[in-house]
Amino acid sequence: MEHLESNSETVAAIRDSFSKQGLMMTIGAKLHLVASGEVRLRIEASESLTQHHGFLHAGIIGTILDSSCGWAAQTLMPLGTEVLTVEYKLNLLRPAAGQHFEGRGTVVRAGSTLTAAEAAFYTTDDPDRLIATMTATLIGVRPRSSD
Repeated sequence: MEHLESNSETVAAIRDSFSKQGLMMTIGAKLHLVASGEVRLRIEASESLTQHHGFLHAGIIGTILDSSCGWAAQTLMPLGTEVLTVEYKLNLLRPAAGQHFEGRGTVVRAGSTLTAAEAAFYTTDDPDRLIATMTATLIGVRPRSSD
């Protein structure tokens, strides 16, 4: 995977998009890595993000994986393109027990209209402990002009 330079326009666009998503701030997500076709997001567990058994809620896992797939797709699109999710499938493989987690989104195929991506969700307390996977289809859209 080609790593993008920290001052590249693509990284700046991803960081800008990330900063505008209030949900990322609300759940305490952090943008950990931006590379060509890959984005990693990290999150720490807190009581406010758990379900009734004390595990990280599946909705939080889905949010992290959907977002990591979307931004991974955006790294391969022309500057100024925004990304929307067309569909995704989330597989929850085991309870999200732990304190620190990472969602790793990667592009499988970047098409001219649709992009296929996949993501994996791990606890970084035990990096080999896979918690969930996602496959996603995304579409790039150009913002509408205000004219």
